[in-house]
Amino acid sequence: MKKFSWILGAVVIVVIAGSFWPTARNLVFPLTIERALKSVEWREDYVTRRAHLSPTGGADLAATLPSIDTFSMVVNPRKRSNELRLEIFSSSEKAGKGDDGWLVEATKAFNSKKQTTAQGQTIQVALRKIASGTGYQFIASGKHLPHAFTPSNHLWVKMVEAQGTKTTAIRERLVKNTAGVVLKKSKAEELRQSYPKLDLQSLTTAVTKGDLVMGYTNPFASSTGLNFLVSVLQSYAGEANLSILDPSVTSAFEQFQQRVPFVALTTLQMRDSVERGGSLDSFIMEHQTFVKASALRSGYEFLPFGILHDNPLYGIGDLSETEVEGLEIFAKFLDSAHWQRKATDYGFNADLDYSGAEIAAGGELLQAQRIWKEHKDVGRPVAAVFLADTSGSMDGSRIRALKEALIQGSEFVSPNNAIGLVAFSSEVVSQLEINTFDLDQKARFHAAVQGFYAGGTTVIYDGIVVALHQLQQFTAKNPSHKPILIVLSDGEPNGGYSFGDVEPLIIDANIPIYTIGYEADLSELKKLSALVEAASIDAGQAEVRYKIGSLLNAQM
Repeated sequence: MKKFSWILGAVVIVVIAGSFWPTARNLVFPLTIERALKSVEWREDYVTRRAHLSPTGGADLAATLPSIDTFSMVVNPRKRSNELRLEIFSSSEKAGKGDDGWLVEATKAFNSKKQTTAQGQTIQVALRKIASGTGYQFIASGKHLPHAFTPSNHLWVKMVEAQGTKTTAIRERLVKNTAGVVLKKSKAEELRQSYPKLDLQSLTTAVTKGDLVMGYTNPFASSTGLNFLVSVLQSYAGEANLSILDPSVTSAFEQFQQRVPFVALTTLQMRDSVERGGSLDSFIMEHQTFVKASALRSGYEFLPFGILHDNPLYGIGDLSETEVEGLEIFAKFLDSAHWQRKATDYGFNADLDYSGAEIAAGGELLQAQRIWKEHKDVGRPVAAVFLADTSGSMDGSRIRALKEALIQGSEFVSPNNAIGLVAFSSEVVSQLEINTFDLDQKARFHAAVQGFYAGGTTVIYDGIVVALHQLQQFTAKNPSHKPILIVLSDGEPNGGYSFGDVEPLIIDANIPIYTIGYEADLSELKKLSALVEAASIDAGQAEVRYKIGSLLNAQM
C-alpha cells in the first residue's frame, strides 16, 4: 500500500511539474526569435519570375481613391423638390462626435430652421466627414466636387487653387484653432537650460542636435503635419532669405529628419506613444484636441507654430449665384453668438496670444510635399517586410483587393528602400528575400503578389516570427536601414503561436508593426501595433488601396 501511495504521489508530482514546465522552461530558457522559429512550419520559396512592369506606373494617391461613399455623410437630409441641397466636405475635428461634433450639431440645427434663398428654395446642408488631405485629393483630382470645403486650415485651399480648381471664399474663418508642439513639461524645463526661447526654430535645432525626440504626422494627409513641414522648411529658408528649394534648405531638413524616429499616420498614434513612455518627448497636435484630451491636462505644455487653423469655408467649382447665396446664409448662421459660444465650449476659439505665420502660396506647398517625399529618408533607408494573409477567409474579392493594393502601393516605395515579402495561411512561406527595391526586385514583388491564392488557416504570429527573423538578419548586415513590418490580415489567428507567446519577442526586437485589417476585429491587430510605436488601420475592400498607398507614402 505504501509503495502504491509512493507511486501515486510521484505521478502527481510529475503531472504538476509538467503543467508548470512551459512557464518554467521560458523562465530558464527565454523564448527568442531563433528558438521560436524552430517550432514554426515555414519554408523559403523565393519567386524568380519577373512580372511585366507597366511604363505608365507612378505614385499617384488620387488614382487609389475609393468611392466617395466610403466617407460617411454625418448629416444627410433627403432631397426634396424646391430645396437647395449643398454638400460640404468637413475636417474630422468638427464633423465627428462629442467634442468633435460642433459642425454636425450646427448643421442639423440649421437644417431644422428651413431657411430659404431669395428665390424661395429651402436650404439643406449635407455634411461629409473627410480628412482635409483626403478631401483635397478628391477635389484636386476632380473625382468628386462638393459645393464647399472646410478643411482645418487654408493650406489645402491654396493647393486646390494651385491645381486649377476654382474657389469662392465664403468665410476665411468659421472657428479658430491653432497647431502646436505638445511637449513634456519635464523635457521643456530641461531644454530651457540650453534654449531660453522655445519656439519652432529652437525645437528643430534641438532635434537636429539630438536633444529632443519629436514625431509629426503625414503632411500628405494631416493639416497639422503639412503646416509643420512648411513651417520647418520656411524656418530654414528664412534665416538666409532663401527659397525652400535651395539645396542648403533641403540639406538642413535631411539632418532634422534623420533624428525623427517616425512619421505617424495619426495624432493619436503619437499621443499614445508618449503616454506609454515611448521614445517621443514631443509631438504635434491641434489645440482643440489638446485641451480636450484628459491625459494631457497635466505634465504637458503646448507651443504654437505655423499658420492658424481657421477652418475656412470655400465654395468649390463653378457655383451658381443661388448656391453661393445658400452657403452665405449657412455661414451667417454659424457666425451667431450661440454657435460661436458652442465652438468655444468644444475647445475652439482659444486666445493663445499667437497671431500665426503667413500662408504660403499653393505652388510652394506642392513643392514642400515633394521635398518631404524625396528627402525624408535620405541617409536612413527603410527595410520593410510585407506579411500577407492568404488564408481561406481571404478568398474571392478580398485576395483580389489585396493584390491590387500591394501592386499599386508599391509605386510609393522609394527605390533606395529594401523590401521583402512573406505570406501565411496554414504555413508560412517567405516569397521574397529582403533586397533593395530596384526594378528587378519590384518585378519579382509584382510576380509574387500576382501568384497569391487563398486557402488554409491563419497562423499570423508564426508569420510574424519569420518576418522578424528576416528583418533582424538583414539589419545585422545593413545597420543603416530602419526595419518595419507591415501586416495585412482580415481576421484573428486560429493556429500557431499566440499574441502572448510573441509579445516579448516583438518588444525585444523593437521593430514597429503596422497592421491593416480588412473589415476585421481590430482588437488583436491594435495590440500588435501598440507594442512598438506603429499604427493599426481599418480598411474595407473599397479603400484598402488608398490606405496602403497613404501608409507607404508616409513610411517609405
